[in-house]
Amino acid sequence: MLIFKGADLRPVLQEAVAGHGRVILVKDQGVYFLAELGERTDEGRQKRLAYAVGCDPDVDPFDDWWARARAELGGDDFAEFINPQEDVLARILDSEDDLQLSATATHLSFEAVPSK
Repeated sequence: MLIFKGADLRPVLQEAVAGHGRVILVKDQGVYFLAELGERTDEGRQKRLAYAVGCDPDVDPFDDWWARARAELGGDDFAEFINPQEDVLARILDSEDDLQLSATATHLSFEAVPSK
């Protein structure tokens, strides 16, 4: 399972709600959430990203984050669009909780968990 710190995820969720868009769970160069219609830098990159703990290429060594992302989510890159108003994401917005992500070959499961 992967953990997204609520403190990192809440600004992304807020941006998605304010822009009337979705959030996108991405596995490519790390594992992260971003707002579909989020603010961009001058270079065109998304400004706000919320990385899973241990899967941030700017913080974690390549071999570590790559192996963790592969072990938890498989070898293929993907992007999954999610409504930020879904119950569990709405709870993250209105609490101090973190988000736990579990995956099988066919399903992604999200759960709000107390922040550590």
